[in-house]
Amino acid sequence: MTDTLRIAMAQFDFPVGGVDGNVARIIELIAEARDEYEADIVLFPELTISGYPPEDLLMRPSFLADCEAGLHAVAKAATGGITVVVGWPESAGSILYNAASVLREGRVEATYRKRELPNYNVFDERRYFHVDPDGGACVFDVKGVPVGLVICEDLWFAEPLADTVAAGAQLVLVPNASPFERGKHAQRDALLAERTKETGAALAYLNVVGGQDALVFDGAAVVADGDGTVHPAAAAFADQWLVVDYDVASRRFAPVLWMDDGDESMDALAWRAVTRGIQDYCRKNGFSKAWLGLSGGLDSSVVLALAVDALGAGNVTAVRMPSRYTAGLSNDLAQEQCDALGVKLLALPIEQPFTGFLDTLATTFEGRDPDTTEENLQSRIRGTLMMALSNKFGGLLLTTGNKSEYAVGYATIYGDMCGGYAPIKDLYKTEVYGLAKWRNTVGGAPVIPPGVISRPPSAELRANQTDQDSLPPYDVLDAILLRFVDQEQSRDEIVAAGFDAGTVDRVLRLVRISEWKRHQAAPGPKVSRRAFGRERRYPISNGYVG
Repeated sequence: MTDTLRIAMAQFDFPVGGVDGNVARIIELIAEARDEYEADIVLFPELTISGYPPEDLLMRPSFLADCEAGLHAVAKAATGGITVVVGWPESAGSILYNAASVLREGRVEATYRKRELPNYNVFDERRYFHVDPDGGACVFDVKGVPVGLVICEDLWFAEPLADTVAAGAQLVLVPNASPFERGKHAQRDALLAERTKETGAALAYLNVVGGQDALVFDGAAVVADGDGTVHPAAAAFADQWLVVDYDVASRRFAPVLWMDDGDESMDALAWRAVTRGIQDYCRKNGFSKAWLGLSGGLDSSVVLALAVDALGAGNVTAVRMPSRYTAGLSNDLAQEQCDALGVKLLALPIEQPFTGFLDTLATTFEGRDPDTTEENLQSRIRGTLMMALSNKFGGLLLTTGNKSEYAVGYATIYGDMCGGYAPIKDLYKTEVYGLAKWRNTVGGAPVIPPGVISRPPSAELRANQTDQDSLPPYDVLDAILLRFVDQEQSRDEIVAAGFDAGTVDRVLRLVRISEWKRHQAAPGPKVSRRAFGRERRYPISNGYVG
């Protein structure tokens, strides 16, 4: 038996559906792990070959056949002199498994089938995969060391790891595809410590990294010694090799190549999650440039800063669209931010088209006072202009609404909701303030003008308007929404926590009647426990109140 094993962990992005590209990259990375880092084992994430989550691609027989062919191509081309563990969707006739295979010396030596299939929040694995009733532990020998394998959700249950250790494993590899959410790292590290203490097995936990539509995977791989010591996580949202030496006698890891995070604060991780989401959504959908409407308010200013961090100032264009209600300060702050960031700023006043709409509708609207109809017209004019620019010149239109607005419908469908990606749709307004203040402490001069942060929020769709004309103060609103949306508390529970009953009833009603808007909203990166979209899926027509 050897004294040490060197493990190379491939914390990289493997795009969903990109089977040929994923296979080619896996082959290259295996050679790099073996020849440059002299690794004994190279570990890839869950469902590496297909990308995660492949969703209904898994219902296409041709896709599954291509994945299987890709696995065998990897085994044949690149597995000499190193042990490879790679995830893939294994089709056995009409049965499909979430599998990871051990590849060595040109062949598939063993295959492990995931035992615990998550079917909550963003996960739909039971829609596609089965549990093998005859499947058990997978333990294989590497230089005399018994190595085990479990996949992602398996680790959250005691039995799969216990069975693997009972079968002889002292080191267990854990490939994952676990999306980012705020506060998740601490929960995961506590679990790793618990599992290692229960079993005495050392764990090498590798997570995929990258944005996939409304999900962002943070990587943040981690290793845990057999005595329960959890090492610092690898840098989140970074594509990188992570190489460790495993000491067989002590069951402890020593880093060889390991970059950890300099700032693991909630705001730092959320900012990087959204930035990575923008980058990968653009890259994977053929966009190199982005557009956004810049109002001089907080939300659009934060989205602009995020877009510049993600794509570079030269690839972002901001558009100022003043109306008769736009304050001079709004124009000035928009210009100030673009000057500071080096972003091109266009000005397209909307007075002329707004007047045209009002004139066209004047006879039909005669005798009726102005209301939200006229307000929404302005927003829809702006949405039309932004879509025209995106169509004419190319580039992805970013929307700028936050989670508070999406929750209560304080956003105009076909207006400011126009766009292909919504970077801050899973951040409450109070969280957006926190991100703005955090970002201004990083990297020198502020990227969001302090005047933007300090001014009262306003849609500026009528004279002297502020958000609080229509909504409770954001600290109250967000506290109610957090309980109702994220924590799924009832109306009575929220009132019992000390909130005014009338305010709670008004907010919850707004959430219910705005469901139809959210069903039409652009995707955006999940950063919370309970994001609108694939994670929180409520019916539009819904008679339940509670």
